[in-house]
Amino acid sequence: MSDDKLDRQEAFSGTRAVARGFEIDVQELEAYLADRVEGFAGPIRLSQFKGGQSNPTYVVETPARTYVLRKKPPGNLLPSAHAVDREYRVIAALHTQGFPVPKAWFLCEDENVVGTAFYLMDKVDGRVVWEPHCPGMEAGERAAVYDAMNDTIAKLHGFDPHEIGLGDFGKPDNYLARQVARWSKNYVASRTENVPEMDALMDWLPDNLPESGPARLVHGDYRLDNLILAPDAPRVVAVLDWELSTLGDPLADFTYHLMQWVMPPTDDGSGTGSLVGHDLERLGIPSLEDYVAAYCARTGRDGIPDLDAYFAYNFFRLAAILQGIVGRVRDGTAANANAAAMARQVGPLAKSGWHWAQRAGAGA
Repeated sequence: MSDDKLDRQEAFSGTRAVARGFEIDVQELEAYLADRVEGFAGPIRLSQFKGGQSNPTYVVETPARTYVLRKKPPGNLLPSAHAVDREYRVIAALHTQGFPVPKAWFLCEDENVVGTAFYLMDKVDGRVVWEPHCPGMEAGERAAVYDAMNDTIAKLHGFDPHEIGLGDFGKPDNYLARQVARWSKNYVASRTENVPEMDALMDWLPDNLPESGPARLVHGDYRLDNLILAPDAPRVVAVLDWELSTLGDPLADFTYHLMQWVMPPTDDGSGTGSLVGHDLERLGIPSLEDYVAAYCARTGRDGIPDLDAYFAYNFFRLAAILQGIVGRVRDGTAANANAAAMARQVGPLAKSGWHWAQRAGAGA
């Protein structure tokens, strides 16, 4: 075990001073908000969240109320990435349905205000837990957190997109094929070294993807550290980071969420968090099989027969996402001080993806 293991809770929790290159003109923003937010009154104080690999996210404090501003990063950006306009739209739609998301105030696509497009939402108070084994909790609370997390994603996948005004939020057909094509393109555009397993996955996946059922709203990055838990209860009060949301295969979304049960752990803590090596029964955390069964019971499914292929796809996709972060470090547009550490994860994730592809029949 490395002596300089990254403490994810410490590294990613809370705020910091606004990073160099991500400054915002406070007077310009204050004037803009005063004209558009009911009851707004300055002065404002800005800080930047430590977490968030993709879109810079700021706390906007006023004497009476606190907001969150999320914007596109500066610089040259990958096609279709950093879609704050889509985040705003899905949050606004889900809030009207009583789903746990912050209230969104408006979207601003005028780049003259803070330098790039942004949207403003309420700040939701609560806890963000960066480690999936939930250090410091009692076993009963962990079990309840995982049940709430399972229930929340099941509710998300239960919405008919047409009924909540999101019927045109994405193309309902060929979701997995389009995702593989998108992330292959983005991976190649941001590649900094050769990873043979990524090439193998890009070759194997297009012809071996599971058949998708009816399209549903998918989050795209649903995991514990993208949730806010109530301050004093094991309850999900907000789901964050909707940048990758679209219409697609709910099982692809759910099996991405399952990756924490099979994620290769890292010595330095720079990965996305893993339950591997933890005594789940002692911790009160359900097994992978029991967690899948709970989701299937809530969504009326008999099981997930293509789990190996879904894992291969999701490990490939996550490796490509992290490679995009590495590319932004290279290009000087990364929004997180720890983003460079993600470079170390691309190879191991790709190897895991190829392992699951082989379990699903690749190379047989």
